[in-house]
Amino acid sequence: MFSILHLSCGMFKWFSDNKIILLSGILLSASVPIFITGYEVIVKGKESVSFVFDSTIGVLVVFYYILLLLLGVSFLFYWLVKQIKTIIRLKNEKTNAELLHLKSQVNPHFFFNMLNNLYGWVDKDPSKAKDLILKLSDLMRYSIYDGQKDKVSLKEEIAFLQNYMELHRMRYHKNININVVMDVENEEVEIMPLLFIILVENAFKHGVETLRDNAFVNLIIKSTEKEILFEVKNNFDEKNKVKEGIGLQNLRKRLDIMYPKNHKLMAESNDGTFTAQLILTIL
Repeated sequence: MFSILHLSCGMFKWFSDNKIILLSGILLSASVPIFITGYEVIVKGKESVSFVFDSTIGVLVVFYYILLLLLGVSFLFYWLVKQIKTIIRLKNEKTNAELLHLKSQVNPHFFFNMLNNLYGWVDKDPSKAKDLILKLSDLMRYSIYDGQKDKVSLKEEIAFLQNYMELHRMRYHKNININVVMDVENEEVEIMPLLFIILVENAFKHGVETLRDNAFVNLIIKSTEKEILFEVKNNFDEKNKVKEGIGLQNLRKRLDIMYPKNHKLMAESNDGTFTAQLILTIL
């Protein structure tokens, strides 16, 4: 079986490398009966022309044209396979390009704000500034390098979120109640990177930043062998109307691409509390 496939691939490659010569030969050979018929009818004035294959040469001619037909069908099949492969490749490239584009739109405002805060801490508390720089460096490295991977472990994603929230805690000059509940069976399960950060980022941007005191962010992370549940709950100032931003829109698109029919993303606002929940079916 392998030999047949290898031979077929070799034939198709030969067809591709010599397709101009092959097509010219097929067209020239196929046109021979037409030329003969035209000569007999136009030049010699015959009303009809018949081809009789009652000899060895006649049989060889028939076999030759059958072979030409098979070659033509084989070439057509090769062309169709090549076109299908090209369409699939272009579709995959488009999907990958779209994913990279969506990842690149993860809001960078947090990094800019942290850099501004660092400027103030350098003289005030150099030791704290050093801690902030190290955590920010880890955060940026994960976002830039690990964020471009197809999959990362749940453990890595959780560490990234914890680092992010710790930086927020150090950044604000107010008390923030951050509560994380984890019930994870397997930390090594792989998921698409930077899935949860948008939900956590929104909790701080539209919740913590709008409140002077009593701000809270509650996270629940649970996983079984079949699914992962991630929930973020935060309070916010009800005077500020919150609309779905580009971050959540990008997240929905990424989920549709990577987890079609294998995810549920829900968001609701009730009495000054916003809850976002994402459930992933592990593939």
